[in-house]
Amino acid sequence: MLDYTKQFQDHLQSIVQKEAPAGLYQPISYLLHLGGKRIRPILTLMATDAYHVPVERGLAAALAVELFHNFTLMHDDIMDDAPLRRGNPTVHEKWNLNTGILSGDAMLVQAYQSLEVYEDSLFSSLTRMLSQTAIEVCEGQQYDMDFETQSHVSQESYLEMIRLKTAVLVGCALKMGATVGGATNQDAQGLYDFGVLLGTAFQIQDDFLDAFGDPKVFGKQVGGDILENKKTILYHQAMSQANKADQDLILRWFSEKTPSGKAEEKIKAVKELFESSGAKTRTQSLVEQYTEAAFEKLDSLSLDSQGKSNFKKFGQNLMERKY
Repeated sequence: MLDYTKQFQDHLQSIVQKEAPAGLYQPISYLLHLGGKRIRPILTLMATDAYHVPVERGLAAALAVELFHNFTLMHDDIMDDAPLRRGNPTVHEKWNLNTGILSGDAMLVQAYQSLEVYEDSLFSSLTRMLSQTAIEVCEGQQYDMDFETQSHVSQESYLEMIRLKTAVLVGCALKMGATVGGATNQDAQGLYDFGVLLGTAFQIQDDFLDAFGDPKVFGKQVGGDILENKKTILYHQAMSQANKADQDLILRWFSEKTPSGKAEEKIKAVKELFESSGAKTRTQSLVEQYTEAAFEKLDSLSLDSQGKSNFKKFGQNLMERKY
């Protein structure tokens, strides 16, 4: 199996970022080189390779996906007023708010520019895919913001929000790679559907790790979602399964800002409620359900056995991660 991560990293390192104005381009380079899992560009390259087209042909599409993803992170950090990204200062903290907005805008434009290396018909297809995904990601972000001030959010609404905010970009990464590889429309759409299911499992796993991950390997504070009163899938599972007394306790913890000096107490209490209600085990089961549904979709495609095996291995590794 090819080392897709190295191929993408080498390509990323080879991109010569414009130097002037430095205030615009340095923040872009800074964020891109903070690292990350590179899940989306890797999937783009895997999809290109699955149709026996040289991986190099998929690099421009992979770069477009990663640029777009990092653009969303730069602007998300502003909206969340986040001080850190991957253990380092966020762009708006390291520079300033206006720089974060403008450099993010430039990254979005660069994502589309990356696709200009393709012939017109392919460029047209890829830009339409990216545009459709981009508007859906914005819709997902708006729902996420709306949910912060809503007292009741259904599990179905939450799952739709993470489909839009997170999963559709995973699907787009695969569909773009398959399209570059010359896949049929049916196969390209099938890989998109596989990616959306896998992306949903990925986000549910993220919710789980935020509460129950190992602090030594998770990379950020465990319980951050609890402290921010985020109604993740664990919250929904607990509210649907807990008895009335425990539901009232959960609502009480999530109805007010965390009192100063009580962060650890709140995290401990809510995690115990998540466990006693069965939300912890049900959330783990939900990750498995979405992952299995993704693999079933994969089996329906006309990919050869090696291609399917590579995607399954990638999905299994993703779901077994600890961070």
